[in-house]
Amino acid sequence: MKTIAQITFIPLYTDHPKEKVQDIIEFLAQHDVKVDVNYLSTTVIGDTNVVFDLIREIYDEMNLEGQKFRLHVELLSPTDD
Repeated sequence: MKTIAQITFIPLYTDHPKEKVQDIIEFLAQHDVKVDVNYLSTTVIGDTNVVFDLIREIYDEMNLEGQKFRLHVELLSPTDD
C-alpha cells in the first residue's frame, strides 16, 4: 500500500525561506519515497509508515530548531501500487 501526501512547508519569520524549503525537499529525497516538487507544494508517494514518519520528522526537527513554520499536509487515500 502506498500513501500520497501533498506537503506544503512555509517557513515564517526568516530572511531565507527558499533555503528552508530546499532543505526539506533534500531531506525527503534521501528517503525511499517518490518526490514530485511543484510550485506551491511537494507530493510524496511511498509506504504509508515511511510517509507518516517523514511528516513527523519534519515537524519535530523544525520544532527542535526553534523554527516558526506552517506545515500543511493533505493525504490522499492509499493506493494498492
